[in-house]
Amino acid sequence: MEDLNAIATPGMLVRHPDKPDWGVGQVQSNIGGKLTVNFRDAGKVVIDSARVGMMPVYKDD
Repeated sequence: MEDLNAIATPGMLVRHPDKPDWGVGQVQSNIGGKLTVNFRDAGKVVIDSARVGMMPVYKDD
């Protein structure tokens, strides 16, 4: 799953595939396979890229 998150850069909008109730999140950092994402409804969460592949969000989503 790490490859899916390799393109995640600060400012990018994403969704957690297993937590739709968290809403859209904005990537804060992507360091060493750990994504820090600030979600609208869950706050700041650190995601292990080896376990979860985030879904990119585009303007029209």
